[in-house]
Amino acid sequence: MTQLGPGRPRLEPRRRQGHTPRAEILDAAAELFTTNGYGNTSTRAIAEAVGIRQASLYHHFGAKDDILDALLGETIAAAGELAGRLSGSPEPAAVRLYALARFDIEQLCAARWNIGALYFLPELRGERFAQFRARRDRLRESYETLAADAVADIGAAGVADAAAIPFRLVETVINIRSDGGAVPAGARRAITEAVLRVLGIPGELTAVEKAADVLMAGIGD
Repeated sequence: MTQLGPGRPRLEPRRRQGHTPRAEILDAAAELFTTNGYGNTSTRAIAEAVGIRQASLYHHFGAKDDILDALLGETIAAAGELAGRLSGSPEPAAVRLYALARFDIEQLCAARWNIGALYFLPELRGERFAQFRARRDRLRESYETLAADAVADIGAAGVADAAAIPFRLVETVINIRSDGGAVPAGARRAITEAVLRVLGIPGELTAVEKAADVLMAGIGD
């Protein structure tokens, strides 16, 4: 049998996505949580989906809610990091907002399982997930700050009360995935553009898109 680690033989050969046992556990949990439901999924079922013993799962996660917390954290980690880096960039707010929204949408759509659908679990209201809620709030606030700055940049033409909408627009891809699976490229682009349109930003967005491309290329260097 393939070895999971010292004294932890696998029940079956590796069959999940991921280069580490921890990643395999997260992949299996994401599938089961999003298809069978969080409440209907046990740690035993997750272990069986990976092909390991339940005791081996507890070597990596102390409880089921630790697995959920790790999955949720993955959905916002990269976008949160990007938002922090964009906050100090000199580009216009509309360009930075466009770059953040496009990146966030692509991340949410590229994930193998629609983990964002777990945001609406009642369990997330408890103290156990307070840290995740705080991290998500910081990301939302980054969107709102960029949106408010973008509105200020265009003056009276902007929609002052719309700053809270871009973050919600980005997360519509979660519902689209829940309803019909993949989100087409055209829909992803339309949502990204809507993030600026809802703020009252007029005209062609080609220049904004190109500037966002240059910005992201520079951040990636």
